[in-house]
Amino acid sequence: MQKNDRPIRVLVAKVGLDGHDRGAKVIATALRDAGMEVIYTGLRQTPEMVVNAALQEDVDAIGISILSGAHMTVFSKIIQLLKEKNMHDVLLTGGGIIPEDDIKQLNEMGVGMLFAPGTPTTAIANYIRQWVAAHRPF
Repeated sequence: MQKNDRPIRVLVAKVGLDGHDRGAKVIATALRDAGMEVIYTGLRQTPEMVVNAALQEDVDAIGISILSGAHMTVFSKIIQLLKEKNMHDVLLTGGGIIPEDDIKQLNEMGVGMLFAPGTPTTAIANYIRQWVAAHRPF
């Protein structure tokens, strides 16, 4: 099966000491229900663990759920690791409590859309679907 023939694969992760995982589980379930293959890494992951899992699982997208306030550090490190591993065709997205100014800065660094609590899960699934369709190698 070619990469463009298989379902979209998304890794959902909680990085750091943030132990609130209900939102991540809701998103993982919604993406699965939208026809995507979802790998949920669980709590207390490091950026290195996330990127290594994404590489091993050959994912199209990484979704980070973050409520701890460490979003600038976490996303910066994941972007750095993705570049080091030449994973330029993987979407890095996520959501949580992230100030608007930080969202703009993260987007400029290469992070995709970031979603606030309360965003319809269909909007997240549609965004991932559209990004992958535009960026997946054929």
